Amino acid sequence: MSLHLRDDERAMLAGEAGEGTALAMRIVARMAEVCGAGELLAIESAHVDGCLYHGPSGLDFAQRLVDGGARVRVPTTLNVGALDLLHPGHFRGAPEVAERARRLMAAYVELGCQPTWTCAPYQYVQRPPRGSQIAWAESNAIVFANSVLGARSERYGDFIDVCAAITGRVPAAGLHLQENRRGEILFRLRGVGENLLHADVLGPVLGYLVGERSGRRIPVIEGLPAGISEDVLKALGAAAASSGAVALFHAAGITPEAPTLEAAFGGRRPRAVVDVTPQLLRAARDRLATTADGAIDVVALGSPHFSIAEFARLLPLVEAHPPRPEVEFVVCTHRVAVAWLERHGHLATLAELGVEVVADTCVVVTPILRAKTGTLMTNSGKFAHYAPGNVGLEVVFGSLEECVRSAHHGRVWRDPELWR
Repeated sequence: MSLHLRDDERAMLAGEAGEGTALAMRIVARMAEVCGAGELLAIESAHVDGCLYHGPSGLDFAQRLVDGGARVRVPTTLNVGALDLLHPGHFRGAPEVAERARRLMAAYVELGCQPTWTCAPYQYVQRPPRGSQIAWAESNAIVFANSVLGARSERYGDFIDVCAAITGRVPAAGLHLQENRRGEILFRLRGVGENLLHADVLGPVLGYLVGERSGRRIPVIEGLPAGISEDVLKALGAAAASSGAVALFHAAGITPEAPTLEAAFGGRRPRAVVDVTPQLLRAARDRLATTADGAIDVVALGSPHFSIAEFARLLPLVEAHPPRPEVEFVVCTHRVAVAWLERHGHLATLAELGVEVVADTCVVVTPILRAKTGTLMTNSGKFAHYAPGNVGLEVVFGSLEECVRSAHHGRVWRDPELWR
């Protein structure tokens, strides 16, 4: 299928808006050809992941766009960078890497992007409405936008994300099209106890299982409780996007494109059905660990970034069970949550209790942790999936309360009622 460009798109390609925009348009048009798209779609917003420093090529690319006079055409948020710009002393890497990371972050701001520095932009900026076409990168942001908000994005990655933001265009393909958003595999919760069904830990464990079993298929989940929180859905999607290639899930009766099970599947039958039992969930929980329960050295929370609601749950727990001095306790979050903590005096309280709050970045993508060996405990399926390879620590997984109490004891503490 040949790609048809409109007059304004051909003008961008010809360089009438500058060389930076022409470069971005060449990349978007080439991607459309690879996808087999016949046309491009206008987008309403973008979320860029390429602002995280991985090496000189990323900085060179961003600088070329800046030097070419490019500017984003739609509201564009930025994912985490490699630095906590509010607290630069958190960075424990080489000074020259920090300087390049800072230059990269500045380049994206110069392109007109909003300096949000969060993997959870949907928590504190204007959210794209249902049905809107967007170009979001970062796996958890993509799955949340598609699933919980009902916006439409493909799984965009570094560099194509900012090109879409600069041109305001994406290929008319994949999850941008209604026919590609129907469910394919059904997950039915069966016999899951009320404690676990309403626990924060359900999201990451169920999500990890869903991602493993779905691969690239679109999952539909039946049996989630009414009133389930966005934070649980956030954790579910993040884990599913880590263990699989999930960019969209439907939760029957909960997410906007799944008012009913039939609607979620678009009138078709599921290709496969998985009955999710307590045994399957416990097995998924165990696969999130790389070592047996025992002594821990680090508790890391906030992947995706911790929300204000999650801090409201954390504060009484950590006040009742403060971490031992030898256990490093780190929570990653966004600037709006930091401002809320400061405004209410909670940031100082957490610091006094031994909890370190990190903004703008994440402990699995940049050197922040003091510990270089040992065991990290987390309530994040995404942290658990990536931490062993990224930070070199063993991992154990648990609920928020289990993480807090484990930090207090210096070794893994389990809630005996949770997993029955």
